[in-house]
Amino acid sequence: MKAKVYSKNAKSTSTLKLPREFSEEENLPLLAQAIRVYEAASHPGLARVKTRAEVAISKRKIYKQKHTGRARHGAKSAPIFVGGGIAHGPKGIKRELTMPIKMKRKALSVAMSLKAKKGQVVAVGIDKIQNTKEAGSLLDKIFLKEELKKGSNATLALSSKNWGVVRTKFRNIKNINIVLYKDLNAYNVFFGGLLIVDKEIFDKRVKDKK
Repeated sequence: MKAKVYSKNAKSTSTLKLPREFSEEENLPLLAQAIRVYEAASHPGLARVKTRAEVAISKRKIYKQKHTGRARHGAKSAPIFVGGGIAHGPKGIKRELTMPIKMKRKALSVAMSLKAKKGQVVAVGIDKIQNTKEAGSLLDKIFLKEELKKGSNATLALSSKNWGVVRTKFRNIKNINIVLYKDLNAYNVFFGGLLIVDKEIFDKRVKDKK
């Protein structure tokens, strides 16, 4: 798999071979499982209702048991009455779904590979960008060349070296999710639109292999 390399002026200078994690076999069930785990983790799980024991209403028997011609009822707090407690409602307990680390890593590779197959992975030399105006202009030009609408979703994956300097240039741009490359997961890659990777990351990989 290969990706286009853009300069800070959005000129396509060359292509580079993507690392091994972009060449994973397609495994949609695993990817779906990982996405479900990440979505469950992001949900606050705060929904909670009151039971018949907790509602602020009298617990006395509403009328006598016999000789009324009506159904037999106890307290007004019963779930059958308006203002009564809720039966079998949410308890405010957050569901915790887990997944082994190896499965998470493989799901991430599957998501990356799908992006690479669609041509939605690009590498950009962004360490010399001076300000947010330049950053916004760069993204607009890349979107145009990749045949995407202006202001499309994108995920910007940065190296640790450029995190502090570059992040501040991009953080006020709409629809851009900025993460460290090492913190990418299957969810933000799959739903993150165009994956823009700091070229520094791939350059470091080449140096390490040598």
